[in-house]
Amino acid sequence: MSILHNIFFFILAIGVLVTFHEFGHYWVARKLGVKVLRFSVGFGKSLYTWRRKTADGDEIEYVIAAIPLGGYVKMLDEREGNVPDAEKPRAFNNQSISKRIAIVFAGPAFNFILAVFLYWIVFILGATVDRPFIGEAEIDSVAAHAGFEIKDEVLKVGGASVQSWNEFRLEILGQGLDGGDVPIVVRGADGAEHTRILALGDMKLLEKEGDIFKRIGFSQWWPQLPAEIGGVVEQGAAEHAGLQKNDVVLQVDDIVVEQWLDLVKMIREQPNKAMQFLVSRDGIEIMLTVIPQSRKVNEEDQGYIGAYQHVPDAVMQQLVTHIDYSPTQAVIKAIVKTWDMSSLTLRVLWKMVTGEASLSNISGPITIATYAGVTASIGLVSFISFLAVISVSLGVLNLLPIPMLDGGHLFYYLIEIIKGSPVSEAFELRGQQIGIVLLGLLMSVAIFNDIQRLVQ
Repeated sequence: MSILHNIFFFILAIGVLVTFHEFGHYWVARKLGVKVLRFSVGFGKSLYTWRRKTADGDEIEYVIAAIPLGGYVKMLDEREGNVPDAEKPRAFNNQSISKRIAIVFAGPAFNFILAVFLYWIVFILGATVDRPFIGEAEIDSVAAHAGFEIKDEVLKVGGASVQSWNEFRLEILGQGLDGGDVPIVVRGADGAEHTRILALGDMKLLEKEGDIFKRIGFSQWWPQLPAEIGGVVEQGAAEHAGLQKNDVVLQVDDIVVEQWLDLVKMIREQPNKAMQFLVSRDGIEIMLTVIPQSRKVNEEDQGYIGAYQHVPDAVMQQLVTHIDYSPTQAVIKAIVKTWDMSSLTLRVLWKMVTGEASLSNISGPITIATYAGVTASIGLVSFISFLAVISVSLGVLNLLPIPMLDGGHLFYYLIEIIKGSPVSEAFELRGQQIGIVLLGLLMSVAIFNDIQRLVQ
């Protein structure tokens, strides 16, 4: 996947989310009678500027700037320059506390509204998802002690219904973030329902970066199928070696390959090492030399060749299901989903503050750009889901009581309500300095994590 592909969809995603956020400030400010001077998407040098007069005679400047990592709405304000007496009632600083709170809160609020709308689209369009079948639990793991058996299908985690493997993962994270016991209802291979108690105890799921399911001992069940190639990735090791769709791998380095998962295990254990594949193609046996590429997974070098498995349609129908909802059902689901994601984001942030979650879980623009490109390649529903998650994150982060963010301004207004007068300019200036330092540190950690992931 090209870097330009990722950058394009990153800019598209951030552009949509920032525009909607700033439009919240802009729309509410105008509705409350505050004069808006400029609406900018992005920071820095202007790439494109135009002006438009409103029905009440105001001229507003609209700007698309060079750095697409934010935006702003500039309003008439006596603290930023001289304001004619006739326009002082329309200056932001002269508005009542309730109006100022409404204008500032509108940005994050519009991010949540956008997330609800995006999730609504996702639930209406529907998605084909992996059913939550559990594979063999790691020996002596939490999952093994809970009694999970091969091909248990998860039905509920706590009181929440689960229909897909990703929903299962999300519910485990949400309900198990504080440790303790998590009841999980499954349908066993025998067709009967059972309740397994996942005893997490004092386990801190986000204490380290990596797959929390591996730490718990869960794996996804997959049927035993022949090692038949369903397709290869462009420019991957499999394509370079000459592997083709419908090839059946019979042996690797003279070791018989009985099923696909055996092949995967062999490849993972041999990064950057030449392997001799004996394959059957149209009834003819062919010997190919394959050199797996290497990638870092949980601090371990693993091989991969860029090939995926052929799964017969009849088997695929057992493994996946299609989920969609009516427009009315989708509204309720979207609101609940946005609330749950907001709550989980706040809880994870708090865990980071208290040291119970690793800062390595923070992602920066490089990782976000990568996910933007990946989800766009998967399909429209995946990309819209990605936008919804980032929109929730922007809404929550902007409400944190950090100077320079919307939450910092709201914190100032809370102080103003308590003391009966606005905070001093000196206090606000000191807050901005602290905010710049905090945001700088946060961005530094995020970019450092991004670089670490790239190196790995």
